[in-house]
Amino acid sequence: MFNKKKINLKFLYIFFIILSLNLFFFSTEKIAAKSFEIENIDISRPFEINFNKNEVIDEGFKRAFFELISIIVNSSDKKKINKTKLNEIKGMIESFTIKEEKFINEIYYVNLGVSFNKKKIFNYLEKKNIFPSVPIKKKFLFIPIIIDERKKDLLIFNNNQVYNKWNENLKKTYLIEYILPTEDLEDLDKIKKNYENIEEYDFKEIISKYNLNHSIITLIFMNDKGMRVLSRISNGNNVILNNQSYSYNDISNTEQVKSLIIDLKLIYEDYWKKKNQINTSIKFPLSIKVANNELIKNFENDLNNVDLIYDFYITKFNKNFTYYQIIFNDSPNIFLEIMREKNYNFDTQNRTWLLN
Repeated sequence: MFNKKKINLKFLYIFFIILSLNLFFFSTEKIAAKSFEIENIDISRPFEINFNKNEVIDEGFKRAFFELISIIVNSSDKKKINKTKLNEIKGMIESFTIKEEKFINEIYYVNLGVSFNKKKIFNYLEKKNIFPSVPIKKKFLFIPIIIDERKKDLLIFNNNQVYNKWNENLKKTYLIEYILPTEDLEDLDKIKKNYENIEEYDFKEIISKYNLNHSIITLIFMNDKGMRVLSRISNGNNVILNNQSYSYNDISNTEQVKSLIIDLKLIYEDYWKKKNQINTSIKFPLSIKVANNELIKNFENDLNNVDLIYDFYITKFNKNFTYYQIIFNDSPNIFLEIMREKNYNFDTQNRTWLLN
């Protein structure tokens, strides 16, 4: 009898699927670049008498929102919005797509893609006094070195559990991709020769082999009292030092190593987010006119792909020019620098700049 009810419910579900979707919205169209795309949100729920598809979709919206927040917000700020209500989240969604749905052994599975309106997300975070970051993925050379001060010894490759386990259990929200050095006896010898001045050693000879402008050298000092971690984070010519202390010191302990790796990755992700932070409280208006020629065809599309542009719109046009008002979340010089990289040059002599 119960199985018969399940079969009837399944037919009803299929019959009313379109109606249930219409309770909110549904779109399979490509969303413009002024949105945040969160893909592959997997939800499963037992198909029982009280099954409600809308509740499953709502759960997907919440997961997608907090995944986005993990990507663009520092860990210290996440607690300010960890109780964001579902209706607030829905208000920031532009569209969603159901990539796949299926029933397996009376379990309903669905894979969602959710598009959030970037402007609404930024406005919401600004009200919470949170500055978001541009979600830029970057490769960093990562060299973890364990310095056992009790034995006056260095562990770089062999028996270095931080090195061995660093790229395990990677999260999809991480922006940094870590490139670990290959086991090189020559590099090992260079580092060991600098044991006494390891904190001052610049590692340039080793870093130069990998053709990466970004690197993190992590020195893990162990003694009887605990552990001190000095991270040298290099971003081009800029270097930042970070010091952390821990009460544990057993680097062979799997749980301690896992805890250390999680903590360090959080520190490095926060550093990178802060580096790419957007001050949404700055809304600098820029007036630009663009000649009505081949140049204008790609101009709006390129504007859509600049995260520091809060908004833009056409104010007027005539047979020669189209006039734009652009609201920018930084200084005019930064705007010019970004657009120069996209091969746009502006005449800035007048109040309304000319794109030529």
